[in-house]
Amino acid sequence: MPKYISSHLLFLLLFSLYACSSNSQEMMEVGSSEVLPPQTHSWNPIDTSGKMIKDRFIPPQGFERKTYPAGSFEKYLQHLPLKPDGSWVHYFNGGEKPPGRVYLAVVDMDIGKRDLQQCADAVMRLRGEYLYAEKRMDEIRFHLTNGFDMTFAKWRQGYRIKVSGNSVNWVKSKAPSSSYTQFRSYMNMVFAYAGTLSLAKELKPVTIEDLQIGDVFIQGGSPGHAVIVVDIAVNQEGEKRFLLAQSYMPAQDIQILQNPEAEAGNPWFSLPKQKLFETPEWDFSTDHLKRF
Repeated sequence: MPKYISSHLLFLLLFSLYACSSNSQEMMEVGSSEVLPPQTHSWNPIDTSGKMIKDRFIPPQGFERKTYPAGSFEKYLQHLPLKPDGSWVHYFNGGEKPPGRVYLAVVDMDIGKRDLQQCADAVMRLRGEYLYAEKRMDEIRFHLTNGFDMTFAKWRQGYRIKVSGNSVNWVKSKAPSSSYTQFRSYMNMVFAYAGTLSLAKELKPVTIEDLQIGDVFIQGGSPGHAVIVVDIAVNQEGEKRFLLAQSYMPAQDIQILQNPEAEAGNPWFSLPKQKLFETPEWDFSTDHLKRF
């Protein structure tokens, strides 16, 4: 080995050492960034600023909300107005129902001051409100528990029902009117004499795989129960997640349910893989799914 190094050679050696040192530092920085754990974005299913169902509830990662044409029942339900985040359900008499693990939002719709709008009644209310808003008034009709076909077309002509035992008849007693006030009076009479038994009979069965917005899980009985699908999200594989709404006993605000089988705060349900389908306050069977 030589005892001395020329100044030119010394310069090249020092430059090489500097370059290697710089490159090594860059490689360390790149390498260190590569081994860091990937950034994760925790999914929050609730946007507290959302004023409608479609804005309040965020689909799970990998799922997208289905969209529907204007004037459809599906779009109407997705756009149901909600009370501010954190609102509690109120009963007809002003009492409050704490959320617990039952619901995550409250639909902003009056329920009246009588114990009428319970479970099946809330489903009929939403269907009736939709048809009224679309001016499809001749389609507003519900069967009472005894089978009587109670149409809003007859009601707005000024007819009212006369109930005697199990017999119901139309009697002309009012001036014709299609006002919203008369619509609400009509719906209250439906609530009084219809329920899960009558609604279950007039809805059509559908398979769980074909579940759509507006479908109803309903078990007719005394008591029975009904919940309605108000939104759906789908992933690329065709899997579905859906939201449910209900009223309950006694009459109370319509509420968006939590999924009791998921973590707290998750409103999205999956298609059940077995016949039993659990909701917070009632267990259904998958063959309880029906459609208007």
